[in-house]
Amino acid sequence: MPQLQLALDTPDLPSALGPLNQAVGQVDIIECGTVLLLAEGLRAVRECRALYPDKTILADARIVEAGAVLARQCFEAGADQVTCVAGASDDTIAQVVRAAADHDGQVQVELNDHFSLEAARRWRRLGVQQAIVKRSRDAEAAGRLAWRAPDVQRVHDLAGLGFQVTITGGLTAADLDLFAGAPVAVVIVGRGIVRADDPEQAARAMRLAIRRVWP
Repeated sequence: MPQLQLALDTPDLPSALGPLNQAVGQVDIIECGTVLLLAEGLRAVRECRALYPDKTILADARIVEAGAVLARQCFEAGADQVTCVAGASDDTIAQVVRAAADHDGQVQVELNDHFSLEAARRWRRLGVQQAIVKRSRDAEAAGRLAWRAPDVQRVHDLAGLGFQVTITGGLTAADLDLFAGAPVAVVIVGRGIVRADDPEQAARAMRLAIRRVWP
């Protein structure tokens, strides 16, 4: 059954920690999102680690250059996982993978519109463990993008290469039905929980939906 990851993409720590503290009992992975990292720096990771030492923490740094330096900083702040963008060079991704190995961490690559299976095969050979299939936040906001059958096929293709596959991008409980039977490892929800009147209840509802779709 997929894990539930809470994406904290808020402009400051108070607006992240409020919903996190309410929903954390329903959450497997805490994501310090890119927006939060830009606003608060790695303090966000340190605070989440101090508050929840037993939770898995992802630093969504979207590394594209200076791989060893940035990844090491994230891991030393307390992250278990870091992200690279698909456009990063193989040299950069290899640096991030080595830094992760030094800290017993993991690396995710976030796919983009120019993704290819050949690139994914290279990432696997480099040692990347996880891949993120996403619906673009900007395209979603423009009303140009929805989840479709090719996204599900992408999940199958990546899992076939040995990746743990994460799905993200404005996911609702109703969206999950499309992925029934697909080898999804992690479901990410951000705004649907963070902006909810009752974040704990929203997280609980998403967890129940995950159990329904992947019994």
